[in-house]
Amino acid sequence: MPRPLIVLTNDDGVKSPGLLAAARALRGLGELIVCAPRQQQSSSGRAFYWNRRPAQKSILKIGRQQIRAFAVDSSPAVSVRYGLMLAVPRPPALVVSGINYGENLGSGLTISGTVGAALEAAATGVPAIAVSLETAKEFHTSHSDMIDFTTAAHWTRWFAERILARASSENAPVVNINVPSNATRETDWRVTRASHQAYFRSLVANGKFVGYDVVIDAETLERDSDIYALHVDRVVSVTPLTYDLTAKVNLETFGKTLSRKPDDKQART
Repeated sequence: MPRPLIVLTNDDGVKSPGLLAAARALRGLGELIVCAPRQQQSSSGRAFYWNRRPAQKSILKIGRQQIRAFAVDSSPAVSVRYGLMLAVPRPPALVVSGINYGENLGSGLTISGTVGAALEAAATGVPAIAVSLETAKEFHTSHSDMIDFTTAAHWTRWFAERILARASSENAPVVNINVPSNATRETDWRVTRASHQAYFRSLVANGKFVGYDVVIDAETLERDSDIYALHVDRVVSVTPLTYDLTAKVNLETFGKTLSRKPDDKQART
């Protein structure tokens, strides 16, 4: 029986130290194939475009292991789709997206290319995990070797092992994992939900966007949220996600509400 096939991707680019750290961590769990963007693609969400250059094939050497790698001249989502449709010899058991420079939390999750790649995998029927390490924002689009991915790599393997062993739920095909910068192998982890708050907020000065920063409303921050787990309690946040964005409303009632005329008394009450 063939070993499980794991497709490894990210949004920081195929040469990212975070991706290499994940590849080292996943050795032995199955056959690895890398399909990642050729260049930095942070904050690209689930964008879908193609720059027309063919994917560049290479071999990554991790110790004695040789891993086939494809550098795709496009977004993380396209890189995953390329991998799942054109690069794999058989259906993969898991897609791992990361390890990302910078955390991906709260209502801005869909901005993340790391999460976008995982959602693309899930939409094609393959379970996925997205792994992000809390880092200072000046490193978010870097390939800096000042960032230590050791602990995040440990958690990448820890969760990948369990998802491969137990399979993922159809109701939660993506698991979004965020590791605090000061985490260790002994750090607690917690299942969370995505906060309704944004975590990173745009900064404006003189009529222009001048960057972004972490801005949190502590009074309204949900205690069961991903932001609270990482930012306040300093534990590993584990958030089950789905690509089903349908609002949790009674669809029949919602339809009746929309069908009422604007001057309907019931519509105003």
